[in-house]
Parts: sequence; C-alpha cells; structure tokens
Amino acid sequence: MPRPVDPPTQQFAHVPPPAPPAQTAPPTPSEEPEEPKRGFLRDPLTIVLSLIIVVAVVIAGLLGTELYVRHVADTVVSRAVSCVVQDQTKVSFGVRPFLLQHLTKHYNDISVQTAGNQIRQAKGMKLDLLLDDVRINQTADSAGTMGSLDANISWSSDGIKQTVQDAIPFLGSLVSGVTTSPSDGTIELQGGLGTVIVKPAVANNNLTLQVVSLTGLGFMLPKESVQPALDAFMSTLTKNLPMGIHADSVAVTDEGVTAKFVTRNATIPNGQQDPCFAGV
Repeated sequence: MPRPVDPPTQQFAHVPPPAPPAQTAPPTPSEEPEEPKRGFLRDPLTIVLSLIIVVAVVIAGLLGTELYVRHVADTVVSRAVSCVVQDQTKVSFGVRPFLLQHLTKHYNDISVQTAGNQIRQAKGMKLDLLLDDVRINQTADSAGTMGSLDANISWSSDGIKQTVQDAIPFLGSLVSGVTTSPSDGTIELQGGLGTVIVKPAVANNNLTLQVVSLTGLGFMLPKESVQPALDAFMSTLTKNLPMGIHADSVAVTDEGVTAKFVTRNATIPNGQQDPCFAGV
C-alpha cells in the first residue's frame, strides 16, 4: 500500500542572531578635552618675567663694566700720584657715572688722598688732592689737559722734627723737639744747645722756611749757614713738580703747618716727558 506523501517542507535561510551592540567605555577624567595652548608671548606674566631678566642682565653688565673701568682709572691715577709724592694713595671719583666719563674721556671730581707717611723727603706730610675737568687726548706733546688742581697739604710737628733730623743732618742732630705758634706763624726748632725759629712762607711760588732768629747756637753754627741748608731742603719738595703746580698759601696751626698748592688749565705730560705719567 502506497505510503502517504509528506507535506512539502518549507525552506528558510539561516540568519544568525544579531550581535549585541558594542558598549563604549566611559571617558576617564584624564581624557578631558584639552584647552587650546596659548603662545609663549601671549602670556602677560611670561612677558613681564622676560623683560625683568633682560633688564637685570643689562644692568649687571653695565655695573660690571663700570666697576672695571673705575678700577683701571683708579690704578692709573694712583700710580701717577704715588710716583710724584712717593707715598701710597687712595683715589675716588665723583657721583657722575664713570663709564660715561670714560667713553667721553672727560673726568670730573677726582679725589686723591695720600697715606700721610711722606711727600718726597718730608716725613709726616699728607696730601688731599682734587682734580677737575680732566680731558685725556693723547698727542706727541701731552696726554691731555686739566682744568684745575687743588692740593691741600698738612705737615705735622712730629713730621717736621723727623724731617729736619733726617734731611738736614748738621741741624737735625741739634733738634729734639718742634713747637708751633699760630699767633705769629712761626715754628720753633728746639735743641739742647739752643733754638732756631723759622717762619713758613710762599716766595716765587715755592714753599720756604725763613730763619727768624737763632738762639744759643751762634757760637757753633752761624746763622748764615742755616738758611741755605733750609732752602736746599725745601727746594727738593717743590722741584720739578708737573703741570705748573705751585705753592699758593701757607699757615701755621697748633698741629703743624698747612699749605695749598694749585694749578689751572695745565697740560698733562705723557710718559715720554715724565715717567710718572706713563700709561695715563
């Protein structure tokens, strides 16, 4: 008996199940959107700091240059004055920026002080020097010009005694003390055998010691022999002073003697004319 025919089988295409939707991980805090970067010169604080650094560098450079040229000028002036007076010196300059003076080669208010040990052969003599309107202009004949020079000199009583003892042997051996008399402007050179009274004066632009009187030494030492000895010694103090420097005034004080030396509109010698000014 024939088998019953199966009903037709329906054919369906096999469709896989849809994949679950992909899950996106939430952004971490570190992945927040970045702010746009600003340019280096757009930050006001950076600009200010940069300007401060530049100004500081410029000031430091100018200050270093100022100190250097002052040191060089200090050395040059100190060496020249020390050579002339034969004593240690200290130099200082005015408040005007020295770098500007150095560039223009025009110097003002230069102050020089010596240690007070001596000026040439005069022991105990101290110098206070003021130079102004100095213009450096090297030529074959000079190193430049100087508008004014004022030198104040002080000579202590003890320095006078030591100087006479050392520089005028035949008179110095008789001198044991020095007394000044401001009232009549005289100096008394005292000794065991007598005294010599001298008076400082300015004669022919030179500083002199004029013998006023001699007591107790007439038998041993004629008066005529004292004055030439004093003149010869005093000439060594002012001989060959540069730039026309000369004595202007002198006074006797309780402590000793003060004198003023000056010059105006002088020509500064160069190294060939005066070795003391070599390198100026």
